[in-house]
Amino acid sequence: MILLFTATFTIMVLSSLDQVESSAYDKIVTHSRIRAKSQGPNVCALQQVMGTKKKYFSTCRNWYNKSICGKKAVVLYECCPGYMKLDGKHGCPAVAPIDTVYGTLDLVQAKITQQYSDQSKLREELDGAGSYTMFAPSDDAWKEFDPASKAALVSRNTELYDSLCYHVVNKRLLTKDLKNDMILQSINDNHDLYINHYSNGVVTVNCARIIHANQVATNGVVHVIDRVISFAVQTIMDEIETNDDLTTLKTVALRSGLHGQLGESKHYTLFAPTNEAFEKLDRDVLERLMSDTTVLEALLKYHLLNSVQCSEAIMAGSVYETLEGSNIEIGCDGESLTVNGIKMVLKKDIVTSNGVIHLIDQVLMPDSETAHFKNYILIDMVSELGLSAAMQPETEYTILAPLNGAFSEELMSMDQRLLKIILENHIVKLRVSLSDLYNGQLLETLGGKLLRVFIYRTAVCIENACMVRGSREGSNGVLHLMRSLIQPPETTIYKRLLKDGRFKIFLSLMESAGLTDLLKQEGSYTLFAPIDAAFDTLTEEDITLLKSDINTLRAILLYHFSNGVFINGGLEGGVTNLLKTIQGNNLQVLSVNSSVTKVKKGTERDPNVTKVPGELRGDLSVTKVRQVVGRDPSVTKVTRVIKGDPRVTKVKKVTERDPSVTKVTRVIGRDQSITKVAEGNPSVTKITRLTESMYQFD
Repeated sequence: MILLFTATFTIMVLSSLDQVESSAYDKIVTHSRIRAKSQGPNVCALQQVMGTKKKYFSTCRNWYNKSICGKKAVVLYECCPGYMKLDGKHGCPAVAPIDTVYGTLDLVQAKITQQYSDQSKLREELDGAGSYTMFAPSDDAWKEFDPASKAALVSRNTELYDSLCYHVVNKRLLTKDLKNDMILQSINDNHDLYINHYSNGVVTVNCARIIHANQVATNGVVHVIDRVISFAVQTIMDEIETNDDLTTLKTVALRSGLHGQLGESKHYTLFAPTNEAFEKLDRDVLERLMSDTTVLEALLKYHLLNSVQCSEAIMAGSVYETLEGSNIEIGCDGESLTVNGIKMVLKKDIVTSNGVIHLIDQVLMPDSETAHFKNYILIDMVSELGLSAAMQPETEYTILAPLNGAFSEELMSMDQRLLKIILENHIVKLRVSLSDLYNGQLLETLGGKLLRVFIYRTAVCIENACMVRGSREGSNGVLHLMRSLIQPPETTIYKRLLKDGRFKIFLSLMESAGLTDLLKQEGSYTLFAPIDAAFDTLTEEDITLLKSDINTLRAILLYHFSNGVFINGGLEGGVTNLLKTIQGNNLQVLSVNSSVTKVKKGTERDPNVTKVPGELRGDLSVTKVRQVVGRDPSVTKVTRVIKGDPRVTKVKKVTERDPSVTKVTRVIGRDQSITKVAEGNPSVTKITRLTESMYQFD
């Protein structure tokens, strides 16, 4: 019984270990077996890219898309690795005969490799005692090998022997043993081989894909690969320094200070722009690049991935994070690699000791850098208007640079003196990085203005303009990209409304309520200001009645004020922003686009909606409202004042739910002290009739 338990336990442990060691390649092959189960035992389903000889054990994504690298793929059924067909039998019921590594080369259609092993005298090892793994180039791989290189190898047996030995490792390694970023020592003076094992099941050695794996031999195992591999002894930096097409990139690496990093023992992918790629850039852009080491470093890091991405492992578009921090999409279109959807790779898979290089014919620009270098208008205007002296290497500064779209023809045609004043207000005297900014901060500009900083949940804004992604830092300065021109406030809310001319009724009500000083005093407010047209539904008597009840009028007006400055760009899009009013209740504010905000009353289930432009031009704290927000909990609708005594009011309706009012149907008889409450809510008042003409109430 104990022996049975021990045996069972051992089997379970071994089974679990086998599952743990299962590789991505093995899983893909297993799925291929399942897809082909109707074809008989040990049959695998593969996809072949039409017009090529490329076959893949496909991922679910490619299988159901019926395409690889954007090209149509047809389904093939072949014997799974290690199995063979038998005449008259369904599927692949026979196990392939086992032989030495040398003998196995013939079984797996690597006959040219077998022939060269004979010629170079490598057969003695491949046929002898030991344990080897051979990465054997297929016959097609030798046919596609560079003719000059092939001729040089074949004509010199010593070099041929060295090359073939570089394909052999002195131990048996199945695909499950081949781990990503593994480095193996070949039997050629221990020169390194670089293994990558990808999540899509692709396994590469020096970026050559294993196309027929795990052919077990008596003295090892054979993996057939799709190309002849060459020695990888240089680092990425070594390759840059010795490649005549990368002299400009060499300069970039040296000036940016990344040359040391590119020589370290890491695992990188470099998309290396050629000299011609840099020549495609405008001259002034290239000059700015070369003059700013921080920008150069960011630019080069945008071309670097912190992983090895061989071309054969890329079967569809995938997003990768660069060392710069931005993302790029690496994909394929047939035989070509694509970067951000564009065919630009001139040469693939230059394998080095610390990664792989793909030569490209364009310089990649992250969105932030693209925006930065397209921002010529402000930079050129700074120079033309004599402001460059403020940005000398020994001076610290911050440029708040509006994007080109902010510079209208009207602005560009302004008097140069006025234009200079505008630009001075976009240059801050100190170096202020994004992480240094805080809400309420004041930034002094070259023009002597103080700009306010507003920090919101999803935006950082300076006065009326919000930043866009792409702030860049140099040794003595910072550049922040802004969506629009910055307009420092020139006056108070009161003067702005008075000058505008469309807020006469609102200003009159503010004066009657004794709140005019709120529009003049220092502070930070957001005002949803009703224009005169918002009062169209009220008569002059209604306005007079509003003014006669100071407490109610104050409540109405303060419901249009919020503490703090909220500009449209600072509101979070797609959600409701709750702003607490000075009156105490919340407003529901929705950002529709860059110029329109919707304001909803915050306490009603089905609130009235008011459309509001984002802000009055030149004043952050004033918002024009087309309609007075209705049914406010503290607002009483008064129809008229009973003539003859301004203290006596006939009320048609008081908005329900006001905690200060009681709902009364009538006063019984002439006894003012008796009240009959019609409903059980003592906090709400609805008065329909006064029995005496001189009753007073608050």
